[in-house]
Amino acid sequence: MRRVSMATRDELIAGLAKRYSEVGRMERSRILDEFVAVTGYHRKHAMRILRGGATSSRCQPRPGRRVYGEEVRQAIILLWETSDRVCGKRLKALLPVLVEAMERHGRLKLDPVVRAGVLAMSAATIDRALAPCREKSGGPRRSPSAGIPLVRRSIPVRTFADWRDPPPGFVEADLVVHSGPSPRGSYVQTLVLTDVASGWTECAPLLVREQHLLIEALKKLRAALPFPLLGLDTDNDMVFINEILKVYCETTQVEFTRCRPYRKNDQAFVEQKNGAVVRRLVGYRRLEGLAAARELARLYAAARLFVNFFQPSFKLLEKQRDGALVRKRYAAPATPCQRLLADARTPDAARISLKKLQARLDPVSLLHEIRDRQRRLVEIADKTAPEEKQPASLDEFLAALKTAWRDETPRPTEHEPAPKVRWWRSRRDPFETTWPEVRRWAEAEPDRTARQLFQRLQAQHPGAYNDGQLRTLQRRLKAWRRAMARNLVVESLSNDASRPKKLPAAAAGSTGPD
Repeated sequence: MRRVSMATRDELIAGLAKRYSEVGRMERSRILDEFVAVTGYHRKHAMRILRGGATSSRCQPRPGRRVYGEEVRQAIILLWETSDRVCGKRLKALLPVLVEAMERHGRLKLDPVVRAGVLAMSAATIDRALAPCREKSGGPRRSPSAGIPLVRRSIPVRTFADWRDPPPGFVEADLVVHSGPSPRGSYVQTLVLTDVASGWTECAPLLVREQHLLIEALKKLRAALPFPLLGLDTDNDMVFINEILKVYCETTQVEFTRCRPYRKNDQAFVEQKNGAVVRRLVGYRRLEGLAAARELARLYAAARLFVNFFQPSFKLLEKQRDGALVRKRYAAPATPCQRLLADARTPDAARISLKKLQARLDPVSLLHEIRDRQRRLVEIADKTAPEEKQPASLDEFLAALKTAWRDETPRPTEHEPAPKVRWWRSRRDPFETTWPEVRRWAEAEPDRTARQLFQRLQAQHPGAYNDGQLRTLQRRLKAWRRAMARNLVVESLSNDASRPKKLPAAAAGSTGPD
């Protein structure tokens, strides 16, 4: 730590060096202690300086230092402007070509000494020479994320273990992207809010990732919550960690916290709803454009009532670890509405409103609307023409629910299975010419194993097969025997179906003339 200036240190060295060399050991130790305390030098370094009496030469000009005059600086400014104000490192690489081109066309005439100085100037010296010009012309462009570390440090961190049974109103927030297989371009995202105490979940689509749009969506979801918003916990995404959202939370008296970077389990409540609610409803298709965002908002308007009133979920009560064994204890399954009604901390006005709303909700009607919105969302995502037929009525939909289990994908937005990858042989088949012969042996002697047939094949074709090809023959015989067994079963079933029914005894005895 610097305590005094360099000039003061030089004066101390000049005044104490002679005295340090003349006094005894005890006095030298005392002088050394005071000198180290004042200058901040290491003790060994201070001993060497006081014994030698050398003063620092930092304040003196460096011998032989290169000094560029004003003419060189003016030439560098002209070349910098000609290069469209590139940085010093790029300008250093461009100078030989740029100077030669400008001199060739008569745009620049430099004295040989100035020209040599311009070409010899380093990138760092160029940046120092251009610093006043850059500052006056606006300075370097500030990165949009330059203030993010400062904002992030000002937001307290909350882990999964820090919740400790909070009252309704403390929510976790996250974004779910709907980019499909490619993250390029602009696409719709979903803002998800999940209450820690009850599991109440609200979703809203975002057309673009923008802080002001996020604030508007947050205001809309906050008005739809049946309880006042007390706390907001987010991840470390830049769309959350910014001055705009921080000021909004401070203005509205909402406690703003964040999780640890790269620790998704700190937001376990909302992460679980990302899959159980958003992905289950929307799927993994790419959604982009205003039409998709509008249809997604209509889907969430119906889904919020169905999920929060008619979708029970588990809630973790405690977790104990015994070595590698983890024991978890869950509360009985309950809907978010039931948890809010059972919580004594829920406001009375919210409890009355929830009971009235629950009394008039029809789960079948909500599910019917959800399926219809999902179908339209798929048409928008896949860019297919809408169906011309009229959508099924509520009674028809209710009747179809009895047989809906036969359909593998009851939800229109269900994630389609990946297509099967075509398989082809990368090497030549070693049994291409001898397979018919091996198959005849297997048909004639079914009890023979693949190893016995392979040894017989090696004996009849010496040097053609090595021991490493036994596994290939075993797989070939296994597939062939499986196909033969399947054919036998199919033939037996077809013969039973085509066989005539058994006739009565009287009819069976008279089969025709002898």
